Amino acid sequence: MAFDQAAVLSLFSDVVSVPLATGLFDQVNQNEPKSAPGNGITCAIWVQDIRPVGRASGLAATSGIVTFNERIYTSFVSPDSAEIDPNMLTACTTLLGAYSEEFTLNGDARAIDLLGMYGAPMSATAGYLNQDGKLYRIMTVVLPIILNDLWSQNA
Repeated sequence: MAFDQAAVLSLFSDVVSVPLATGLFDQVNQNEPKSAPGNGITCAIWVQDIRPVGRASGLAATSGIVTFNERIYTSFVSPDSAEIDPNMLTACTTLLGAYSEEFTLNGDARAIDLLGMYGAPMSATAGYLNQDGKLYRIMTVVLPIILNDLWSQNA
């Protein structure tokens, strides 16, 4: 069963382009950080899960879901701490809205699974992260994307 690597790499590029286009982030990293991000608001993107989806597949090919995590970070120690959550909310809802509008990511995806038709829906969860001794306010966006014909079923 051949895997469509080019489709997934193109999809990753499309996913990264969305937070870059917002202009809200000081950095957009294409991996889960191993060290503390810089100052300002950072977005880190990585692939969390790839799996087939039988209900979306045809007879000659298997469709799949590629789920990305996008973590938005900002320092929890800030001179203007009252602005932390409003800034995070703005960044997060702007991303969710942009992905909702870019539903097929330039035609590279069948759809973003906004409502969870094939599993977990697009969502965001707030929290805190201690990385390298620094405390960050975070929002983690779960972005499930359905791709047609990700694996061929030709013998």
